[in-house]
Amino acid sequence: MQQPRDFSLYGAVDLGARQAAAQRRQQAARAAASAPGGADDAPASAPGQGGGASGGDAAAYIIDVTEETFNQDVALRSRTVPVIVDLWADWCGPCKQLSPVLEKLASEANGAWVLAKIDVDANPRLAQAFQAQSIPMVVAIIAGQMVDAFLGAMPESQVRQWLAQILSVADQLGLAGAAGAAAAAAADGGAPDGDDEEVDDLPPHLRDARDAMENGEFDTAAALLEKTLAEVPADGLAKSWLAQVNVMRRVSGYDDAQAIAREADERPDDLDAQIKIADLEIASGRAEEAFDRLLGVIKRTSGEERNKARLHLLELFEIFPPGDPAVKPARQRLSSLLF
Repeated sequence: MQQPRDFSLYGAVDLGARQAAAQRRQQAARAAASAPGGADDAPASAPGQGGGASGGDAAAYIIDVTEETFNQDVALRSRTVPVIVDLWADWCGPCKQLSPVLEKLASEANGAWVLAKIDVDANPRLAQAFQAQSIPMVVAIIAGQMVDAFLGAMPESQVRQWLAQILSVADQLGLAGAAGAAAAAAADGGAPDGDDEEVDDLPPHLRDARDAMENGEFDTAAALLEKTLAEVPADGLAKSWLAQVNVMRRVSGYDDAQAIAREADERPDDLDAQIKIADLEIASGRAEEAFDRLLGVIKRTSGEERNKARLHLLELFEIFPPGDPAVKPARQRLSSLLF
């Protein structure tokens, strides 16, 4: 198994909020196409080029991802189910060998993990974000972070072994998988429709905040969540969502992620530059790097600057569960630096 060097999601940080409207239009189009009689003229997917599973619920676990849908279909989805990203191209011979294997295993898994297929020719920004210098490239994303990857076509037996390792990590983090979440919803008397049913079960004020977040209406979402926390300060979900919204509000105003990264590298003592790049690292699923960066700032500074970095780090902690494997050691390091 070969892991790519210097994995980064730079360039993908603006693929969610800024494209929310386009994403929702695309989802509506897909829903219309899947309605009875709506897909009569749609061409069938070619083998190894997405769509993989035929009929039944298996097709829900094999999805074609674009720059517009990446945030929803990969970054957000990976917080409830492992997402295996397959970067491929039509001209790639090894891709045509590996993709059918991945599709077959995704169908067999029946929701234990989701296969997200990215055509690198149609989505060059995503290819750049993953620093895909060769394909096929397969990346496992769990809880918004890359946990492993391999390059090149592998035999089915080796892919099975690799997936078993990924699912073991997911199990340790408490991810039930799409099928597990659906089963839990059904057991609670709900319909096995995954995210939609979960949203419907939310209190109205949180449901409105969730809708605003999905629409990229971050100011509205923040206002709703702040009102909730004013009434119920211990609402953990509202705290987490507000922390996410605040990050996305800031990130959506950053024009050039690579320029910010260069500035942060060249000016390690510039607190504002370090905070900006930490936000981008969080938005791109690199929480440990963001935490390490701000902990380094706290170690090097004092007074008002140190306190500002500390408060920003604490806000980023709020995005994750208290027992998150990245948050726990970072909190311990923060305590050792402060006391």
